[in-house]
Amino acid sequence: MNKAVNDEVWSGSWVAQRLGVELAGDDTLTDLLGLALRRNPKRAHLLVSNVLGKHVPQAPSVVYGHGLALGRRVRELLGDDAAREAVVLGYAETATGLGHSVADGVGLAPYLHSTRRPVAGVAQAGGFEESHSHATSHLLLPEDPGLLAGDGPLVLVDDEFSTGNTVLNTIRDLHARYPRKWYVVVALVDMRSPADAGRLDDFAREIDARVDLVTAASGTVRLPEGVLEKGQDLVARFEESHQGARGGDLCGSAAWARMTPTDPQTHDSRTTRVDLRWPPALPDGGRHGFTPRHRARLEAALPAMAARIAEALPADAHRVHILGFEELMYAPLRLAHELERLLDDVEIRFSTTTRSPVLAVDDPGYAIRTRLVFPAHDDPADGPGDRYAYNVAGAGFDAVVAVVDSAADTPALHAPDGLLARLAEHTPHVLLTVVPSYLPGAAPAPERPAMLPEPLRGPAFSSYAPDEVGWLLQDLSDVTLEAPTEEREEAIQSGGAHYAESLPVEYQPSEQYQQLFHAALDASAARLATAVGVVTETVLAERSPRPVLVSLARAGTPVGVLMRRWAQDRHGLDLAHYAVSIVRGRGIDANALRWLAAHHDPADVVFVDGWTGKGAITRELAAALDEFERAEGVTGFDREIAVLADPGACVRTYGTREDFLIPSACLNSTVSGLISRTVLRADLVGPHDYHGAKFYRELAGADVSVAFLDAVSARFPEVRDTVDAAVKELLAADRTPTWEGWAAVERISEEYGIHDVNLVKPGVGETTRVLLRRVPWKILARAGAGADLDHVRLLAEQRGVPVEEVADLPYTCVGLIHPQYTRGATGADGKAVAL
Repeated sequence: MNKAVNDEVWSGSWVAQRLGVELAGDDTLTDLLGLALRRNPKRAHLLVSNVLGKHVPQAPSVVYGHGLALGRRVRELLGDDAAREAVVLGYAETATGLGHSVADGVGLAPYLHSTRRPVAGVAQAGGFEESHSHATSHLLLPEDPGLLAGDGPLVLVDDEFSTGNTVLNTIRDLHARYPRKWYVVVALVDMRSPADAGRLDDFAREIDARVDLVTAASGTVRLPEGVLEKGQDLVARFEESHQGARGGDLCGSAAWARMTPTDPQTHDSRTTRVDLRWPPALPDGGRHGFTPRHRARLEAALPAMAARIAEALPADAHRVHILGFEELMYAPLRLAHELERLLDDVEIRFSTTTRSPVLAVDDPGYAIRTRLVFPAHDDPADGPGDRYAYNVAGAGFDAVVAVVDSAADTPALHAPDGLLARLAEHTPHVLLTVVPSYLPGAAPAPERPAMLPEPLRGPAFSSYAPDEVGWLLQDLSDVTLEAPTEEREEAIQSGGAHYAESLPVEYQPSEQYQQLFHAALDASAARLATAVGVVTETVLAERSPRPVLVSLARAGTPVGVLMRRWAQDRHGLDLAHYAVSIVRGRGIDANALRWLAAHHDPADVVFVDGWTGKGAITRELAAALDEFERAEGVTGFDREIAVLADPGACVRTYGTREDFLIPSACLNSTVSGLISRTVLRADLVGPHDYHGAKFYRELAGADVSVAFLDAVSARFPEVRDTVDAAVKELLAADRTPTWEGWAAVERISEEYGIHDVNLVKPGVGETTRVLLRRVPWKILARAGAGADLDHVRLLAEQRGVPVEEVADLPYTCVGLIHPQYTRGATGADGKAVAL
């Protein structure tokens, strides 16, 4: 075949004419592929991709765009729900960047690529053989062993799908360890022969799983009889005829390449090192896993990193090549893509070095025109050997930017015959930038206890004084997280999103509502001060003489501050106080626990919350601490929460069990230090991050956080005697939790046809939250309830929510969330209710 593409000679015509090899298939096939020859006893010809960014320098937008497009097709195939559960696996070394780009196109899929670089101390999660490759063994070394253990779809990405052997070997190995029902194979080209075409379906039936194939083009390679021997003979004759020639780089003579070493001082003086300021704890590519959180960090850092490279480029550079390093394809590709967008008047090209030996022939009909040969420079497990960079020499680049990881920044890289010296022979400017190697298991994991950030404090984060509370959270103030209430409710109830993945729009109270808040505060400050004193004295008597208060953000935080103030006012104690995040269904922030365990005795930690409703968070905390103890081996954290009010009878340590109005429940951030509810979302919070929250500095004019604390604290002196009497009585009483609240919620859920206890919010505090943040259906109020419900009635009137008085209600009130998104709402008689 000698086909012209875009009026140019096809880069496979040289091989096709000499060996009779033909490509048959889609019209785009020869746009995507060229042909070359290699010395390999298993396969003489090599399909050379024009859009992969490995052997042929290509525009980064083209390389990245092909991967993204394939990933988006996978997402369409899977559907949004299955795509959220998918894991993407790429193949070393050629398809690591392609696989990562596919993962980006799929969406929030975590990514892992196989590697040929073992890491001491990292357990192998799988492995397989690539039979036709020059280096056959692949390792899977995820930092998180659970990455491959899910049952969602597994997406396998390679540059070409030729015989199917590699994919079948992979699936067979992984399916035995982590069986699942759906696999998707992705490749730029499907080049299976008719004999191989049916093997995938047969294999799918054998393992009782679905296996789909997504490709950009398809076809077959027609090989004449004896092509392997003819190809090997042609390679040998061609290399021999060019041995020692000045065109050694062009024709692939490794011997000539070693005959003309350069002075190391010469090439090192022409190499400019560029510090990218790579984000801490961000993996270098994906050989140990790349999560949505990593993706978000990389996206945020790319513009600044690309700008640093751009600043280091010479002013007269019009053609710039970004050269990645073997498996390290994705990070250099994304840097090149960002440079392409930043420097619209500069031609940017991208490719990477490789372990694969290929014959170079300086002919327009051959895919590999030139070859640079240099020694391996990353201390490979298979020992020293040659490495290659193709089509870089003689291409007229004004500058080449070599991107390697820190494991490859060795003396061999800078040696007289090393990669930098070889590049300096062919371009006037060589730049070097080093991405830190991410080697889990080889060293302490990043951001573990000693390296976790110190707590955030006011006034930089929150309107509380810095000694009042330290927030074990990460600041997400610059991230847009708010969504309309109705959209959030639909997503939460339909299972499309967790409530902690977004924030409600902050409620801005009317003047009338603010007046109600202040009236409620005036009326209840003494009762609130009494409850603060009782719970604090109970903690000091039963839990620890110097407790470490850890409030559950954010409702627990004002209570923790008040308890700290009581201990200081009454006993002169300066107690440590922190705020941490706990999320229903997701547990407590394990990194916050690690920090606490590293700085305090876990036995002194007392978890603090505002109130109990049905006790869901009480159960969540106990389960999360059990799991943390099993996983970390850290013991001593007490499972019980200390609360101001326990109307649900869920805990032993409380200030009161009355369901009364706690004024801090009436507002959101403006009574909680201007801090949002906490956020836990995969693209923002990773395994080594604290949960997140926002600081609403713009609401400072409406902030009553400190005024609330001061109003309650001012009542401490007058309630001391009342507190002492109540504590004496309480310590002698049977305070065993009865969980009456949970039973009541289950009964209400059934009586009102909701059939979901998560949509029933008991107590004044929880009812207020329903009216402020969710889509309320109706409010149940205890008959005869007085001023404690004034603010509830006002909010209900403003939102058009009916208030139904109920005799013998175990709580002062109960909020029912609109169940319309998951089922038709029904009344107590089972009939449909007009919504």
